[in-house]
Amino acid sequence: MNETVAPRKARRGRPPKIEREFTDTRAELIRSGLEIITETGYLAAGIEAVIKNIAVPKGSFYHCFKSKEAFGLAVLNAYGAFFAHMLDKFLTDTRLTPLQRLEAFVEHAGQGMAKYDFRRGCLVGNLLQETPLLPPTFPNQLMVILEDWEKRVARCLDEAREQGELPPDAAISGLARLFWSGWEGAVMRAKLFRSTEPLNQYWAFFHHSITHK
Repeated sequence: MNETVAPRKARRGRPPKIEREFTDTRAELIRSGLEIITETGYLAAGIEAVIKNIAVPKGSFYHCFKSKEAFGLAVLNAYGAFFAHMLDKFLTDTRLTPLQRLEAFVEHAGQGMAKYDFRRGCLVGNLLQETPLLPPTFPNQLMVILEDWEKRVARCLDEAREQGELPPDAAISGLARLFWSGWEGAVMRAKLFRSTEPLNQYWAFFHHSITHK
């Protein structure tokens, strides 16, 4: 006797989250990469350490990223965006004067380094030191990120000039570049001496040099 088989009903519940799982794994890998590369640099950071840090199989890594280079660029871009957001948080705080905002950023950065026992510095600074040995895609992206940060600091310094905190003839774009050049050196020194003193010394010098002629 032939029986008619009723079509199977779809199971209730959430549909498969393949895309969401991919996105979550990718985000976790980037987070792990931020932690490790900020401490060790790109060249010393192995994929094994990145995946072990969050218990992700190697196959998942290569499902998300075709190479270590692609992964490193994703981590760099994530850090650049994160740091830009943090800069905006401080440099657009109108409750403070423009130069007070920069000082608040310096203080916050020092607290962040102390929180991790000075094992982590600036990921961009780490990569700048490694530039001669990095894949050719990295230097251009580093310049893009630095220019973005410089523009944010320049806007803050421009406000400082408008509000009389800086001389009217202050060369804003040059000062913004100078700020980041000195800042990266101060961060490296802070890591070496495991102290926020180099950051505070640098800020005191920079503040004095731009406000006194």
